[in-house]
Amino acid sequence: MERTIKVGIIQQSCTDSIHQNLGKLHKSIEQVATVGGAQLVVLQELHNTPYFCQTEDTENFDLAEPIPGPSTGFYSELAAKYGIVLVTSLFEKRAPGLYHNTAVVFDSDGSIAGKYRKMHIPDDPAYYEKFYFTPGDLGFEPIQTSLGKLGVQVCWDQWYPEGARLMALKGAEILIYPTAIGWESTDTKEEKIRQLNAWITVQRGHAVANGLPVIAVNRVGLEPDPSGQTNGILFWGNSFVAGPQGELLVEASNVEGENIVVELDMTRSENVRRWWPFLRDRRIDEFDGLTRRFID
Repeated sequence: MERTIKVGIIQQSCTDSIHQNLGKLHKSIEQVATVGGAQLVVLQELHNTPYFCQTEDTENFDLAEPIPGPSTGFYSELAAKYGIVLVTSLFEKRAPGLYHNTAVVFDSDGSIAGKYRKMHIPDDPAYYEKFYFTPGDLGFEPIQTSLGKLGVQVCWDQWYPEGARLMALKGAEILIYPTAIGWESTDTKEEKIRQLNAWITVQRGHAVANGLPVIAVNRVGLEPDPSGQTNGILFWGNSFVAGPQGELLVEASNVEGENIVVELDMTRSENVRRWWPFLRDRRIDEFDGLTRRFID
């Protein structure tokens, strides 16, 4: 039985104005839903604001919101208005002094279908996320929506095959990664190409290994470092959708914001898993070592 889903991906640059960013997102969501017919719309990581993790500044905690809160109300209304399943990425204030990087998924009636708290938290120059975010405690649990089970993770999670596998083993039908990743200005052109290709390749690998489509949505454009210690981050865009054999179905620009709608054939995963029965042949009796940090 044929089953397809139209997916809208929204790749955009961000300004210091939250109001402006929300207005831009609203127009983009409207476009992919009403013009493109998107049923599932995916936004980039921390899309309401600039990527504030370039510096460690306690005032940035004021950007966080409770869930539910103002942003969930805003996106709930949009999901219901356009009848879409909407994947968002918010800075969650769980309690005083306790914050998460949280993906919130809205169903087509505007209800919150579920949320995922980012599990892997980086701490690198210009990506000081450990200062802001507590590691997630909700596990790798697919979120049930009217379109099916979505395996949503966030950015740094995309480098780890274990999360993708656990989502797949729990019945996820699509793997989704809102993202904020870019280049440091002093890297050579060759190094930048290696980083971008690694980012695309590892996620296409998750598609192949699990026989599932992958959606990765990144921001784009230069965001200055407020501290002036670096030249900022040039976010490399290149948002993409891959099929269950890792085939690239669509890929966005690395310099421009784009709204793209692509159709996913949801029956392909079943066929691909019949041809390549990776789940059947897994030696689960020999995987105990995966729970160890390193095997000496």
